[in-house]
Amino acid sequence: MVRQKKNHGNIHLASITVMAVVFLSVLFTVSAHALTVPSVNIGLTNTDNPEKVATALEIVLVLTVLSVAPAILLMMTSFTRLIVVFGFLRQAIGTQQMPPNQVLIGLALFLTFFIMQPVWQKANSQGIQPYLNEEISFKEALHNVEMPLRDFMFRQTRQSDVALFCKMAHIDNPKDRNAIPTLVLIPSFMISELKTAFEIGFILYIPFLIIDMVVSSVLLSMGMMMLPPILISLPFKLLLFVLVDGWNILTGSLVKSFFTGG
Repeated sequence: MVRQKKNHGNIHLASITVMAVVFLSVLFTVSAHALTVPSVNIGLTNTDNPEKVATALEIVLVLTVLSVAPAILLMMTSFTRLIVVFGFLRQAIGTQQMPPNQVLIGLALFLTFFIMQPVWQKANSQGIQPYLNEEISFKEALHNVEMPLRDFMFRQTRQSDVALFCKMAHIDNPKDRNAIPTLVLIPSFMISELKTAFEIGFILYIPFLIIDMVVSSVLLSMGMMMLPPILISLPFKLLLFVLVDGWNILTGSLVKSFFTGG
């Protein structure tokens, strides 16, 4: 039996070796006669055509925007509020690393896509598609893409936060929203989102804190000083969150908070 197994193993090894040699020989033969490797030349040339210069600058600008896309996602969308609230929820329940960071970030990311979909559709229809159809200029396309994002951020931003950054930017009494630069609006939107997320986190903590206090009082009255209260309160907090369908309530409330203006 052992010899038969060794013979079978040698046969399989030999067959694999022959197939590999045949494959490599065919590959080298085909590549030597039929395949051609394209070459790419990258360089700088002089030009007197302003349109070529403008196109090159547009390409550089697009590449720059793509490089800072994660920062744009954090600063100008609903992602910040969602991920901060989910972090507060995990700490309030006391489940340490459950759900994992990847799960919370993925959930916050797809909820961001859902919430921002009307904004992105409007930016696409008013700015990107007309520019691709050569109906408007690149500058007008940037303006039309920026306006839906500004409207979204203004709806979620507190006036006190906007006034703070306008004061630091030495902008006195802006007449309307158009007089407020985007560089002033973005940090105002960020701190407004953080404040809203902290308010929601405080509300989330209250029921779980009550459970922790009740469990600690019961253990203290029973004289069980060496037993950590978190071991007893964690199942009750999980049970409460599941019974009230916490993910449904929390996710629905977060999504509705953006469509109702914060």
